[in-house]
Amino acid sequence: MDAEQATSRLLSEQFMNSCSNTTGNKLAFINFPYSSLIRLIPTLFPKDKLIIEILEGCEPTDELLQAVVIMSKKGYKLALDDFIPDSRWERFLPYIDFIKFDIQVFPLTEAKSFIHHHLNYKIKFLAEKVETYEEFQQAKKIGFDYFQGYFFSKPEMLQQRVIAPSELVTLQLCKEISTSELNYAAIEKLLASDVTLSYKLLKYVNASSLIIKTITSFKHALIYLGQDKLRLFISLMTVAHANQYKPQYLYVLSIQRARICEQLVTKGSFKAEPSEAFLMGMFSLLDALLDKPLPLLLTNLPLSDELKLALNDGKGELGNLLNAVKAYENADWEQVNRYCNVLNISEELFASQYAESVKWGDDFTIDS
Repeated sequence: MDAEQATSRLLSEQFMNSCSNTTGNKLAFINFPYSSLIRLIPTLFPKDKLIIEILEGCEPTDELLQAVVIMSKKGYKLALDDFIPDSRWERFLPYIDFIKFDIQVFPLTEAKSFIHHHLNYKIKFLAEKVETYEEFQQAKKIGFDYFQGYFFSKPEMLQQRVIAPSELVTLQLCKEISTSELNYAAIEKLLASDVTLSYKLLKYVNASSLIIKTITSFKHALIYLGQDKLRLFISLMTVAHANQYKPQYLYVLSIQRARICEQLVTKGSFKAEPSEAFLMGMFSLLDALLDKPLPLLLTNLPLSDELKLALNDGKGELGNLLNAVKAYENADWEQVNRYCNVLNISEELFASQYAESVKWGDDFTIDS
């Protein structure tokens, strides 16, 4: 093994340790330049952790095809990134698992034709930069399997959308856990009014390794958990229960945001309480989950002015923290650096807490 390969192996091991925490139990799309592909550098990574992306700038040479065939036969999954159809790529397609189309660059009508002419392949198609509900529906209709874009974290604003009874219970529970002192009787009544939430609460509490005896009633569960754990469990379940037709990733992302905000406030020099930061992260996607403007949803919640300012306008100490988390999610490292400096948080601490929050979010995800 030459020095360059040894360095690559070391880097790969370091990266994959971080990657497994950052992506949880999901595969990561990782792009590699042409030179790395033909040298088979991706094979230094565990094949069950990544999907190898072939960048749009790569030339479809004989050397690249040879590398793709080898990696495919070794069991690696491969993707063509920002693909623009070209006859020179046809010989590669039997070895490709994913093709990603930037639908803002390559029209959906042309993507439809390509997809329909390649249905005999094992390829899954991913639509990138889906910006509107209409684009999502159209892409889904013409045969895309996966979707990526800011649309999924935005509310779908529908005229006179009526909030379902289950969503009203969710909002009322959000209100209850936002108070400094929990009203156990009110929470018990709300939980008892929704059979799905009732079942999930008892099942989750009974499954806890901390439980010594089986929980047999709501009152027993509420008293056993205490304020902090009850606030945590209810916030997790109410967000997951908000709108079950939404992508699961929105629920997971809410939980991850809640955790990292709480932990950074705990370990940093913030004026805000960790519990406030937790609620901020948990409620940051409530508009996307319930398809209502966030200011309207927060109107009836007894949150502090600073917390509402952070959620509505991204301002103040907590607002800067939430902005930093969003920047990290979007790999906007320049903004991450700026907000870390403003908040007096080291980027190393931020990165480690983000990885921890991803793992924590996966552990706390509640099955429907």
